[in-house]
Amino acid sequence: MPTTKHIKTLLNNIPQKVGIYRYYDKNEKLLYIGKAKNIKKRVSSYFTKKQESGKIKVLVSKIFDIQYVVVQTEMDALLLENNLIKKHQPKYNVMLKDGKTYPWICVKNEPFPRIFQTRNVIKDGSLYFGPYTSVRLVKTLLEFFHQLYPLRNCTLNLSEKNIKAEKFKVCLEYHMGNCLGPCIGEQETVDYQIGIEHIKQIIKGDIKSVIQHLKTAMIEFSKKMEFEKAQSVKEKMVLLKNYQAKSTIVNPKINDVDVFTIVSDEKTAFVNYLKINSGAITQAHTLELKKKLEEREEDLLQLAIVELRQRFHSTSKDIYCSHSLENVWKDLSITLPKIGDKKKLIDLSLRNAKYMQLDKQKRKINNIERQDNKRILEQLQKDLSLIERPRHIECFDNSNIQGSNPVAACVVFKNARPSKKEYRHFNIKTVIGPDDFASMEEVVYRRYKRLLEEERPLPELIVIDGGKGQLSSAVKSLDKLKIRGKIAIIGIAKRLEEIYFPGDGVPLYLDKRSESLKLIQQLRDEAHRFGISHHRKQRGKDSLGTSLDKIEGIGPKTVELLITHFGSVKKVMEAKKEELEKLIGKAKADKILQTIKRTLHF
Repeated sequence: MPTTKHIKTLLNNIPQKVGIYRYYDKNEKLLYIGKAKNIKKRVSSYFTKKQESGKIKVLVSKIFDIQYVVVQTEMDALLLENNLIKKHQPKYNVMLKDGKTYPWICVKNEPFPRIFQTRNVIKDGSLYFGPYTSVRLVKTLLEFFHQLYPLRNCTLNLSEKNIKAEKFKVCLEYHMGNCLGPCIGEQETVDYQIGIEHIKQIIKGDIKSVIQHLKTAMIEFSKKMEFEKAQSVKEKMVLLKNYQAKSTIVNPKINDVDVFTIVSDEKTAFVNYLKINSGAITQAHTLELKKKLEEREEDLLQLAIVELRQRFHSTSKDIYCSHSLENVWKDLSITLPKIGDKKKLIDLSLRNAKYMQLDKQKRKINNIERQDNKRILEQLQKDLSLIERPRHIECFDNSNIQGSNPVAACVVFKNARPSKKEYRHFNIKTVIGPDDFASMEEVVYRRYKRLLEEERPLPELIVIDGGKGQLSSAVKSLDKLKIRGKIAIIGIAKRLEEIYFPGDGVPLYLDKRSESLKLIQQLRDEAHRFGISHHRKQRGKDSLGTSLDKIEGIGPKTVELLITHFGSVKKVMEAKKEELEKLIGKAKADKILQTIKRTLHF
């Protein structure tokens, strides 16, 4: 778009200095904040260059006023830009998707300092380490510290005056050996403080120095023939070495380093941050950046470095990056590793960034699916005139061939998706012969009698694979259990896909293309598949069991030997050829294997 006279006047007044610039619309609403080595050159480019991006074109069309701030260095500009974006959240700036309050580890400023987790940083002289992005990590560290050193967790004011006045009594923690009783003067301040200093070093990643100190103490105790104390120190060293081994991922010589990597797509970027001390990760976090103007990965990474170093109070002088960046930090070293242990850290960080990206994509897909499933269930509720949305649906199907091995299946759908861990098979127990109606009555009764006894939730909808006869049988069971009317129930007949309701001889015909019918068909087909698979297994077992002793050359003693050795017919079926040959010989083994093969492939 052509530059207006008003904008030209604004551009003429902008200096060619390092700083930040701000765009406002005609209503004085802040649109965008940016930084530049040369403010005039950068701002002018928005109006003099042909913009390919549609978003930038829209932004430029809305600019009515331009303001700027001149600073001394590019680093100052970067810091100011970051802070102003966080404060004002302009419409066209990258959105920092993270407003959580993270936990800290606090070393309280008090006699005999307590160490605990907190989300509130109070300026009272206490030391705070963090913030940590994982509460689990904080809890694990605190448990580890208490394993190493008997620290107090009470809130008593353990001043020298109060201890001398004998104001306190020991608690259960003292009797359990978790505290050495500083409240009654049984532990000196100096002794307690040694543990506190070691913990500080561990948090900072300096485990090597702590181990060396403990080693020296152990040798001294041994020289003094104080072997119990020496053993206690040795146990602490073992704990620390195990912790070090688990936490060290690369060369322990890599110390006090920040690692930053970035991956992005059209709309979002993910920047992973790792804090490395003595080859171990002491901080880890992935920041999500919402793109607004098709920003370059290098610019986003630079912005994220400022944000994350501020957030985690990093003072590291060395930074490893996945991208080549212009170093605006005079006191920092920025490296783009290509090989070795440093490259391994970059690869690890990139994997974490990619995992976060993939996780967000999966969540988005799942959210879309949930919305679709909600819509489908709402439509099903409407089509079947149900009182409530059927989030929990169960479907029953019978399977038998000429009356042999009658079985039934129940499949469960939650939010329109299969919940396979809740599927159930039923072997028909009370029905003789091919009676689908009686079989359906039995399995429905058994299913819901058990759910009621176990006080588990009932479904909102039951689907019966069959017409009016099977549906009526299922309803009889609901009547017996006195839950008819509490659960909606329908039957689906295969011939024309008729939907039947209890007591209504006129079926409902749903549109063949409707999502409601497709869901019911999916339930019916899944129940049928699940039931058939179980029926085949049962039939195979029975066929094999009755035919073992009918195989030519296989007598009762051989059958008995097989069953005794393997424990069951099923295990004979699953036995390897070598096992059978070793037990009964090659000839008999071949005959049995041929029979099993014929039986299972019916």
